[in-house]
Amino acid sequence: MTSPELLSLIFFHLTLVFFVLDLANAQGLKVGFYQQTCPSAEAIIKNTTAQYISRAPSLAPALLRMHFHDCFVNGCDGSVLINSTKKNQAEKDAAPNTSLRGFQVIDAAKTAVEKKCPGVVSCADIVALVARDAVSMIKGTSWSVPTGRRDGRVSTAQNALKNLPSPFSNITQLKASFGSKGLSVKDLAVLSGGHTIGISHCFPAVTIRLYNFTGKGDTDPTIDPNYAAALKKI
Repeated sequence: MTSPELLSLIFFHLTLVFFVLDLANAQGLKVGFYQQTCPSAEAIIKNTTAQYISRAPSLAPALLRMHFHDCFVNGCDGSVLINSTKKNQAEKDAAPNTSLRGFQVIDAAKTAVEKKCPGVVSCADIVALVARDAVSMIKGTSWSVPTGRRDGRVSTAQNALKNLPSPFSNITQLKASFGSKGLSVKDLAVLSGGHTIGISHCFPAVTIRLYNFTGKGDTDPTIDPNYAAALKKI
């Protein structure tokens, strides 16, 4: 299978994954939900997204990641956008979300849509549409996005910590985490494949396994030697 075909398969399946994650918020979702109430909504969102991606293409994987982090906690309800207050630490400020980027794109898209159709288009739908548009703008595959989500009003850092998979999780823990959302091992593999448009940082959990696994400057022997050598070159 060629790389374009593989990417097409990955992003087609990503659509299915996000739909499963969105089941809690999926009643009444359909493609073209705003056709009567705000027919230009998707065009406005796409044009706004293009203004940012044209200047900073690296925002595309960041926006796809934001979509995932939103959906994996109580469904795709936009709750990752809610700011913390003195009485509540929101999802946005949970440790896994402090590295999220691209909130300015969502804000700009929301502002532009509000000028045309005040109070009609949900932030949750904007997050989903922006993720799709951003990926397609860097020559990724596009996909149909059913809309009609309603914005969540509950957002807690504790909920994000409880639900988002840890970067330190092993395969057994990841399978259990995805399984709790009704997602299969194939969903896990394909969603991981979504990282093909981004990068992975060599934070300590990675560098330790490559350079100092037992504290003696050695490499984790469970890593394929050729793969370890390639990672070190990168």
